[in-house]
Amino acid sequence: MKKLISFILFVFVLSACNQLNKDSNEVDVSRSNETGSTVQAMPEDMPNDFGFSIQFGVGKNNEINTFKGTVTKDLITDGTATADVTLTDEEMDGVYEKMKEINIVETKKFTPKPINGTICTQEPYEEDEWKITINGENITQTVSGAYCEPTDDAKQLLELRNYVFSIIRSKEQYIELPESKGGYK
Repeated sequence: MKKLISFILFVFVLSACNQLNKDSNEVDVSRSNETGSTVQAMPEDMPNDFGFSIQFGVGKNNEINTFKGTVTKDLITDGTATADVTLTDEEMDGVYEKMKEINIVETKKFTPKPINGTICTQEPYEEDEWKITINGENITQTVSGAYCEPTDDAKQLLELRNYVFSIIRSKEQYIELPESKGGYK
């Protein structure tokens, strides 16, 4: 009996170690809903519950949050400022179409391959964290700007963020927010 318990414990530990050592090139994509199913591909049409938030920048102090209908701007030395900003149905549909083009729900690779055994990094750097809801499923994608040469997947998410941010920057509520002061070193 002791040998059986020891064997089960050993298998459990090996399984846990294997999970901890998963490929470092894969981002953690968490999905959850009541049925336990996962999104493999995005639905053709934008679901009614589609929404997202993205925190980005140095310290992730900027945020666009369609769930709350807010945008937060990093004022650097003056903290942050938040305004109520919502995207139109047409704008949300445009974002959804761009997410479909890059299949945002699939596992992405954000860590570049080492060249001569090293990966070039830089400081300060931005980070983007996406939280997306599609058909009751929650998907999280996090990409770091620490790498000098971002992967194609990282470039796609940065382009998506820039697309969404260009929409936000044109909104009167965002334009009325205070200017940022200072900078990051």
